[in-house]
Amino acid sequence: MSMDPTILENFDGKVRLFPLPNVVLFPRVIQPLHIFEPRYKQMVEDALDDNGLIALCLLRPSAGYGANNVAPIFSEICIGKIIQEERFPDGRFNLLLQGVSRAKIIKEVNDGKLYRTAKVEILHDVPLPSEENENRIRTKLLKQMTKWFTQQPSAKAQLDRLVQSDLSLGNLCDVFSFALPLSVDLKILLLQLVNIEDRAMLLLEVIEQMTPEITKPQAGPVPSKKYPPDFSAN
Repeated sequence: MSMDPTILENFDGKVRLFPLPNVVLFPRVIQPLHIFEPRYKQMVEDALDDNGLIALCLLRPSAGYGANNVAPIFSEICIGKIIQEERFPDGRFNLLLQGVSRAKIIKEVNDGKLYRTAKVEILHDVPLPSEENENRIRTKLLKQMTKWFTQQPSAKAQLDRLVQSDLSLGNLCDVFSFALPLSVDLKILLLQLVNIEDRAMLLLEVIEQMTPEITKPQAGPVPSKKYPPDFSAN
């Protein structure tokens, strides 16, 4: 889950957009993608010839089409970097896209491409006012996540590795927000929260509500689950 901190050093503020109806990417996590539409094959080709950056953005549900017959999207997005690609003879791709940074769309621009492009503003996390408060919230969050995986030994082992890593509270919130089975409405809200304390407290509230259902004893054998789980291609 390591990431090159220099990825956005020469970023010019313009990024390719990949709208999806049910995927919200977060910084540092990795999303597999299967690319088959002509416009997005062109997008990947251009990205690989350039800086490798693509921004995943969430389509607004049941919003119809706006100006120029373009589907409306949320303005808060996550810029990702292609870290692995598999190219097929017919032009399709399998990709691994790693989230790099939150960003906000300023305006879309017409580059004469099949896909959409936008000028964006990079969004930076707002840290907690004190290390003591951050450590307190981090401990509470990890305690709740441990309860979540009480009956999943393999998942618990991966959680323990995350706990022992040097990931910040904001990074941990993003990993959990991406991996947990939350609604896309909730995930986009978590992506929008640049204030780490607000993000962590919302996630804590959600986990506390969901944990009793997840850790409830089940009849028969309990299936083994990975953490993070295997992600489906989109």
